[in-house]
Amino acid sequence: MHTGSATSAPFETQVPTQPKPAQAQLTLRLATGLVGMLLASLLAILNEQVTAQALADIQGALSIGHDDGTWLTALFEAANVATMVFAPWFGITFTLKRFTIAAVIATLFFGILCPLAPNLVSLYMLRVLQGMAGGCLPPMLIIVALRYLPPKIKLYGLAGYALTATFGPALGTPLAALWTEYVGWQMAFWQIVPLGMVCCVAIQWGLPADALKLERLKAFNWSGFLTGLPAVAMLVIGLLQGDRLDWLDSEFIRVMFFGGGLLLVCFFVNEWFHPLPFFKLQMLSRRNFTHGLATLAGAVILLVGVAAIPGQFLAKVHGYRPLQTAPLSLLVALPLLVVLPLTAAALNLRRVDHRWVMAIGLCLMTSTCLLGSFVTSEWIRDNFYWLQSIQIVAQPMVILAILMGVTTGLPPTDGPFASAMFNSLKTFSAALATALIEGLGTARERLHSNMLVDHLGNHALVTRQSIDTAQGLGELTHRIHIQALVLTTADLYCVMAGVAIALLFLVLVLPVRIYPPWCTTPPSSH
Repeated sequence: MHTGSATSAPFETQVPTQPKPAQAQLTLRLATGLVGMLLASLLAILNEQVTAQALADIQGALSIGHDDGTWLTALFEAANVATMVFAPWFGITFTLKRFTIAAVIATLFFGILCPLAPNLVSLYMLRVLQGMAGGCLPPMLIIVALRYLPPKIKLYGLAGYALTATFGPALGTPLAALWTEYVGWQMAFWQIVPLGMVCCVAIQWGLPADALKLERLKAFNWSGFLTGLPAVAMLVIGLLQGDRLDWLDSEFIRVMFFGGGLLLVCFFVNEWFHPLPFFKLQMLSRRNFTHGLATLAGAVILLVGVAAIPGQFLAKVHGYRPLQTAPLSLLVALPLLVVLPLTAAALNLRRVDHRWVMAIGLCLMTSTCLLGSFVTSEWIRDNFYWLQSIQIVAQPMVILAILMGVTTGLPPTDGPFASAMFNSLKTFSAALATALIEGLGTARERLHSNMLVDHLGNHALVTRQSIDTAQGLGELTHRIHIQALVLTTADLYCVMAGVAIALLFLVLVLPVRIYPPWCTTPPSSH
């Protein structure tokens, strides 16, 4: 008599709030609001990537030197990453709709002003403010996806977020080439205006109007804010300026790293004990959440590295401009519009194990990097097409499997914390990847140049003949430089392959089997 109630009870206790599914009906109006949030997140990514790719043209138009120009990127990224830590808290306090629309408008406003800046200091300030405004946008997308999407299509919403991490960055080079070659460098800043206006209209009409929670301001986590904001900003600046200033040999870089690291430890200690934290570190007790964050860091390094290495090789060895490297990016970007939903559909099947999907994606990325390590000075753009085409399948498999592992089983109340931790780590890892590629690339290029010169020095007759037959010492120096770049590119691909293999071993150790959000069988999270 009691067996029926005993078997049904566990399923009832797994869903603590039954009104949520009824509230999460996907109407046309709500779908419009969610699309607006997706476009707002994509706007922030495009603004970041296009201005970075068009930086050389921007510097030339404004007569900014190389060293000063690097600060345009470093200050923007520092403000962008640091803001992501706190944006979800403010989004909940001022409501997602109001906060997102305000952030979009601020991003547009500062973007319009950037090309009109009267001097370099003003441009720095505008880029910092725009970085802060843009950093508020990507975290909002995960929150609304977890809150409003029905379980059956939640993975498709996460595929939309993955679009901003894969499709958005891949569009950076083509759009930068379009504006700088055919329109004007100002469009690198102004391109976001039409998209931003569409975002605001869609979000205003589509998203439900929540009530303000201004009472949260009385318990504002000042200690976390005053330690976390400078900590993240200092670390990002140290990473992005490290290669130019020779890393720890520079007193400035030492202050950024050690000071930022100390403040970050204070921030984490404060967040553990604070009653209203920005980071809920207790969530790390969930095995899949911890694995997702660890894998995310490595996956972002892989994505940034695999995307950046071919462009850098073609630019340095063959003198390609963004217009010539744009087809490589488009080859990856456009098919993702189809492959991402297909991958979400596969993961939405109960019998598909997300761990296998992630493992297959990492194997594909490993193969890409190992094949790329056979690069020679004869490689041109066509040689990279078959390598980049593998990324069309690999990237969605890795990113969506990570998102599924991180978000499945999370209650909506934990959505803001997950969003803050996930987005902050994602963007910080992108800065770490840039620092790794630049720092390791510089070190390996110097090493290979010295080894090649030593090798030639040990063969004086060959060196003399090379100078006589290769139009002098300048031509020989150029050939040594090119060969050093080729060897450095091969080394970078090997390092990326090592990162992919390390992540592959993590898949075997940490995560547990989870099921799609619509399944009644709950995932094990411990």
